[in-house]
Amino acid sequence: MMRVLVLVEGQTEESFVNNVLASYLGDHGLYDVRAKLIGNARQRRGRGGIKPWKGVKKEILSHIKEDTGRTVTTMVDFYGLPSSGNSGWPGRADSQNYPQAEKAIHVETKMLESIGDALGQDKQVDRFIPFVVMHEFEALLFSDCERFADNIGQPDLYAAFQAIKDEFTSPEDINDSSVTAPSKRVEGLVPGYDKPLLGTLAALSVGIDAMRRECPHFDSWLDTLEVLAD
Repeated sequence: MMRVLVLVEGQTEESFVNNVLASYLGDHGLYDVRAKLIGNARQRRGRGGIKPWKGVKKEILSHIKEDTGRTVTTMVDFYGLPSSGNSGWPGRADSQNYPQAEKAIHVETKMLESIGDALGQDKQVDRFIPFVVMHEFEALLFSDCERFADNIGQPDLYAAFQAIKDEFTSPEDINDSSVTAPSKRVEGLVPGYDKPLLGTLAALSVGIDAMRRECPHFDSWLDTLEVLAD
């Protein structure tokens, strides 16, 4: 069995991995699944935020090399990734030339190539599994709108959440702007929405199985991780 380190950009994702996903993957044969905030995200007053790729790449390589019994993966938001200059993440700038369903996959492919190039002949590249969430962790919560609403103490918002979900083929497609990103939609309906706390409570209720049914890219990531248990 393989231990898994999930590099995340904020406390919401950190809580989700440690309090929801770790237990689920443990039941599927993995152990010691834990999240780590990328860089000094916690020092940025809990706001998270994503570092330039150069720094993240260095961190990924360090984790791969220092512990040969661990696989490193990521859980970062596509829409927030720097796309240009010295901060740019691989594949982010030209991802706009790809269909919606392929944008995150393109970035993941380029991330893997970047890490592979740095490792050279070192075959440890198979211990890096990049995962890019298209439009925020909160999108996963729309997989079951009734449970989402109930478990943040807002059952009357079920219809509003469902109406948002029904606009898209998958919750993963809920779009990405400063006002229409999933978390912004939730905050607009739930003033004072506490992302790490309420997001985790909702995720526990919605459940990983529902997320997998509704969110194919998320499901594919977990499929890849579960192979590690074989």
